[in-house]
Amino acid sequence: MSASTHTVAPADHGHHEESKFHIFVQLAMILAVITGVEIVLIYIPLAKWLIVTSLVVLSLVKFMLVIFIFMHLKWDKLFCTILFFIGLVLAGGTVGALIAIFSAKDSIPLKAQEIYAERAAAQ
Repeated sequence: MSASTHTVAPADHGHHEESKFHIFVQLAMILAVITGVEIVLIYIPLAKWLIVTSLVVLSLVKFMLVIFIFMHLKWDKLFCTILFFIGLVLAGGTVGALIAIFSAKDSIPLKAQEIYAERAAAQ
């Protein structure tokens, strides 16, 4: 009788996914720490420009971490990343244009603007 040999392929138990899971958990912890730093930073008596600059930088760091890891841009093709940033730039430009068009000074009624102008001239 001939002995049949069965070769069993080694089972890949999703080790690749498990490593991504650990990356996601570590990133979540890093994001929590950065958020805690932002909250503490608000209550520290520093110059306003320093607080705002620090908050903007920390927010940008969190944004980049989230889009590259959680949105999988790190593992996507470069073309997809470029498309994402093109859309981001267009959206940012649209928001900037809308803020410029509908600024706070433009929303004051004309009659109120005349009153403010008269008060400023009287002083």
